[in-house]
Amino acid sequence: MTHPATDAPPPPQEAVGPLMRSLSVLRALSTGGGRQAVGDLVRATGLARSTVDRVLSTLARLGYVRVEGRDAVLAPGLLELGNAYLAASELPDRLGPAAERLADALDESVSLAVPDGDGVRFVHQATRRRAMSLAFRIGDLLPAERGAPGALFAADWDEDAWRRWRERRAADPTDAGFPAVPPRRDGNGGTGGPENLGADFASRDGNGGTRPANPGEDFASRVEAARTAGWSLDDQLIEPGLVAIAVPVRDPRGRPVCAVSVVSHTSRLAAADLPTAVLPRLRETVAEMERTLAAPAPPLPDPEPSATRHASWMRASKQELGPEFVESLARGLLTLTAFGTGRAALPLTAVAEATGLARATARRALITLEHLGYLASDGRLFRPTPKVLDLGFAALSGLTLPEIAQPHLATLVEQVHDSASMAVLSGTDIQYVARVPTVRIMSINITVGTRFPAYPTSMGRVLLAGLPPAERTAHLSRTTLTPLTQHTVTSPERLTALLEQVGEDGYALVDEELEEGLRSIAVPVRDRDARVVAAVNISTHAGRRSPAEDRDAFLPPLRAAAARIEADLHTAGRFLRVPPA
Repeated sequence: MTHPATDAPPPPQEAVGPLMRSLSVLRALSTGGGRQAVGDLVRATGLARSTVDRVLSTLARLGYVRVEGRDAVLAPGLLELGNAYLAASELPDRLGPAAERLADALDESVSLAVPDGDGVRFVHQATRRRAMSLAFRIGDLLPAERGAPGALFAADWDEDAWRRWRERRAADPTDAGFPAVPPRRDGNGGTGGPENLGADFASRDGNGGTRPANPGEDFASRVEAARTAGWSLDDQLIEPGLVAIAVPVRDPRGRPVCAVSVVSHTSRLAAADLPTAVLPRLRETVAEMERTLAAPAPPLPDPEPSATRHASWMRASKQELGPEFVESLARGLLTLTAFGTGRAALPLTAVAEATGLARATARRALITLEHLGYLASDGRLFRPTPKVLDLGFAALSGLTLPEIAQPHLATLVEQVHDSASMAVLSGTDIQYVARVPTVRIMSINITVGTRFPAYPTSMGRVLLAGLPPAERTAHLSRTTLTPLTQHTVTSPERLTALLEQVGEDGYALVDEELEEGLRSIAVPVRDRDARVVAAVNISTHAGRRSPAEDRDAFLPPLRAAAARIEADLHTAGRFLRVPPA
């Protein structure tokens, strides 16, 4: 959950009640880690079970949620809402490359964070993988006092902002509303839970003394120090051992739009050593970022769809699902997808045109989203706020490619009644990273982690065909073509010709080359840059049908499953790194 609102105003008369109630279900599912029993969502929201079921049915239709038995699970398609905010902000696209270079130069993790009320929200991470490293995700929200960026942003707070901060701390003494950070002690010495005490205890500061157990006690003085110095230090304010230094990035008008943090661990650098070690290079990067923001925006690429689903799609969904489709929820989320690169702020007319909604309908959705904090308005233009990332972005930011593929492989197996798998290249082998077996008397015994040589397998040939020519040649030069059955292709010339054909056809069918009686057909999975990053296949026994019959039966549903995997991968990969395993 997000931090509690202490003085939330009543909704305006134009606000859409069903949209507000529906979004409470999505927020509860997001803060529950992305998977919740439906009964738990009913209890968390206080809504009727029938209402929650209709909301989940609508979210499933949108591709934002899956219902698996008694559980609701966030789906990768939901990331398109956070993508709309991140693209509209332009911060990851324009400043992310400089953050990556800084992380490489310092060999430390680097973050971009933006202010969000009296909190700080991460919008970009360039992490270094270590045993002790940064664990925050894009979309995570931290209290302003629990980190380096917050003191920089609080330097611009007015008295109302300070009042809201004090009220929030009084209402939430353990930071329970910020699940991304370990809880702190309350006024009675409690923590709200025995685990992950983290920053609850006083610890040594960079000079050998102790810092306060409660990071808020000296926040005002840290804000003044940051205002004077132009940078802010985090000496284990989040948890013991984690230290950071942050510098604001300002737009051409001098307003801070984000902060860049360099994060380290006391095993590598003490807090007192951070300014000397990283501040010069950090300031150079910030100056580069500010020049980027001052320069004209580069020409836009072909724009992403402003609204992936149009009003006509919603009407068809309503006709099909009837009362199980909550139109007001679909309309509200549709308006968020109208924003994006080059569409940071839009008037009502532009939102209505992008979504196909009537002006009055779009206006009520926008007013409701503004009331809930997902949009801000100057009276004419609406723009998405960082709070949009509350809608599942952090919970989904750790998705791997196998996790994206698994439900689509399960659907494929239900269609074809044979086993389906995903594999990636690992040296000269393929390695299975996802698999859904079918139940037969005679089954194919392969598990996740299984490795086979690439050259005699359908997925291996798809992956090899997807390599650049020079890389493919180098790969084949390291491969010993051993006959595994009487059908295995062992001629380098013939294998090269087969790979060329696979590249042209877009699939590979391999018949009894890995094992007698085993036939499989595979297609590629491509990332946003059209690179082949994985392959999916269907494996079957060769004696049931001819190769041509298997190709005709399996290739269409296999390609459809790969297309669904790619759609989710492209959405997830817009601002996140999706590991292959």
